Order: sequence, then C-alpha cells, then structure tokens
Amino acid sequence: MPILVFLRDNAPWLSAGVLLTFLSSFGQTYFIAIFAGEIRETFALSHGEWGGIYMLGTSASAIAMVWAGGLTDQFRVRRLAPVVLMMMSAACLFMALNPVWWLLPLVIFILRFSGQGMLSHLAVVAMARWFVAARGKALSIASLGFAMGEAFLPLIFVSLLVVADWRMLWVAAGIASVISVPLLMLLLRRERTPQSWAQTSQSLGMGDRHWTRDEALRHFLFWFMVPALLGPSAFNTAFFFHQVHFATIKSIAHVELVAMFPIYTAVGIVAMVLSGWSLDRVGTARLLPFAQLPMVVAFLVFAFAEGPGMILLGFVFLGLTTGANSTLPNAFWAEFYGTAHLGSIKALAAAVMVLGSAIGPGLTGLGIDLGLGLETQYMMVAGYFVFASGMTMIGVTRARRLLALSLSS
Repeated sequence: MPILVFLRDNAPWLSAGVLLTFLSSFGQTYFIAIFAGEIRETFALSHGEWGGIYMLGTSASAIAMVWAGGLTDQFRVRRLAPVVLMMMSAACLFMALNPVWWLLPLVIFILRFSGQGMLSHLAVVAMARWFVAARGKALSIASLGFAMGEAFLPLIFVSLLVVADWRMLWVAAGIASVISVPLLMLLLRRERTPQSWAQTSQSLGMGDRHWTRDEALRHFLFWFMVPALLGPSAFNTAFFFHQVHFATIKSIAHVELVAMFPIYTAVGIVAMVLSGWSLDRVGTARLLPFAQLPMVVAFLVFAFAEGPGMILLGFVFLGLTTGANSTLPNAFWAEFYGTAHLGSIKALAAAVMVLGSAIGPGLTGLGIDLGLGLETQYMMVAGYFVFASGMTMIGVTRARRLLALSLSS
C-alpha cells in the first residue's frame, strides 16, 4: 500500500499513537532532567542522592509495569489512556507543588509509571496489535511523537527557565496532559479492530502459536534479549539525566547542548523510518543484532569529545540506535511470540527497560560522587554495548530457526 494511502486510511489511529508517545515526554528522563539543577538546588541534593531518588521511583514503576502493562490485553486504548493521562497530569502538578525531598521518589514513580511506562506501552502495543502487514510503518509513524518530544521540548523548556519559575513549567505540563484527553477520545471514537486478535497465521509466533508471558519467561530468547533491553534504556537515560553535568565538564552552555537535540532527533527519525520500512520486508531477526552497535561509537565519542563538533557527532550515532530501537524491539515481540498475549509480554519487556532507566542514572550518579568521572564511565558503557550486541546475535540466531520452521510449515 502506498504510504500516502496508508496515512489517509489510518490517520485517526496513527495520530492517536503519535499523541500518546508525545505526551509520554513529561515522564521521560530527557524532560525531567531539564530541571535537575533546580531540583537539586531546591532540595539540597548531591548527584548521587538525586540519582538514588530517581532510581528508587523508577524501579517502583518498573515493578508496577509488570502487572499494569497486562491491562492492555483486557481493555481498549480509549478506556485506559484517559486514566493514564489524568495520572500524568496529577504527577506534573505534584512535582510543581511538592515541598519536601522525601516525597520526590513518589513523584518520580508516578511520572515514570504514567509517562515512560504506560503511555509508551499503550502506543506501541496498539500499533503492533492493530497492524500486521504494515506493523513497521505503523510503529515508525507512532514513534514520531517520541522524536518530536525529544527534539523540541528540552529546547523550549530550557529557554522558558530563563523567564519562568521551574514549578510553573510543571503546571503547564499538567494542563497539557488534561486538555489532550478530549482530543484522544475524538481520534479513537471508532477504535480500529485489532486484526491480530484473530488467530491467523500472520500473527502467530515461533512454533505457529501465541506464547503466554510465562512461556516467554521460560524460553532462552527472552534472557538473551535482557542485556539489549537494559542497555539503551539505562545509558541513554543516564546521558540525558546528567546533561547539565555533561555540559559543565565539556565546558559548553546547557542551552548549547540542548540545541543539538533536534539533530539527534532528525537522525533518529531517519533511522526509525528506515528500520520500519526494512523490518516489513526482511523481519526483525536480520536487523536487531546490529541495532546497538552505533551506541558503542556514540559513547566513545562522548568520552573523548573536546568540543561541540565532536559532541554533535556522538548525537548522530546515538540517534541511529534510538531511532531503530523505536521500531525493532516492539515488532520483535509480536513477530517471535505472537499477538494474543502481546500486552503482557511487552509489559514484562517494558518493566526491564524501565528498570534499566532506574539503574543508569543511579549507577552513574553514584560513580560521579565516588570520583569515577563521567567520561571514564562512558568508555565502560561502550564495552557494555559490545556485549549486549553479541548476546542478541546469539539468541536471535538460535530462535530464528524456530521462526523459520513456523513460516515454512
């Protein structure tokens, strides 16, 4: 189907996906970290203490996702999403009004659970379930909301911090979440029939069947995928979490650093579209093992960069993996495990990723407090991504034989 026809015929559902991923920005690290300096100053927190608070709240949200993510197998998006958006709005207002440091873990929990967790999860599960033959295209288009949030919100809000109190900006985020609910309900007034709920051969996974979450947990492939699930979430999150500190040690202004985010986003969009187009043609198995190799280059560049030009090059490589990661892993679960229990399985994967986003800031923040410089840590991170890519290659290569037998039978 030509792309323009696909967009025209599916505009309401694709737009709903974009809206959900964009609004998840308020619970994403790159947005919360904009206010890291103000939060640390207001509550007198060190890098390690702030990282520990963030890790605690995010870890709790990961645990909650294991249960809550499975609700997408039981309720339609138009029922769940408004509830989550209202929760997001409450979390933003909580951040704006919170007077004490010891409530910050709860604030972070609600922000991360509703934003990074449930809104992202709702969007990608809906795309993977609603679309079969065009799953890659649908995931790519819906993920544009992530890209737009990363590109524009940091630059806008960092600029607004010059003239507005940081707490008032959180109030604005809360209002934006509330007023989006009627728009979402309008887009989903006629929710798309989930094609993959039908027990068709197109939507089956390995062994010509739909896998349950317990079965997926007992299968070797899930555990070979864990390092790849943890890595980008942990260390991409850590990079953006420490963006103020990174700008300081590289001797550039914070606004100069966030001005590079649109380039990073543009590269991510190109990689996202290309990966979505490719996976519809060759499948995720051939692409996934190589998706994280650009992260090796990115973190080595960040470690040794001595000026804005080198940092921008690091953003280019970071964007390549970020873009591919918006489509390939989400399509992977449907392709290898089927779609009947996709919400529950994807929720487990989402919990691992959210856990990674908890570990990354906490671990690197502790390292900074202990005197292990961020640049040294980034060299170690590059080595981690070599390991994660190798594990993915082994696991997917072994499991691909089962998938190939299913498709040929």
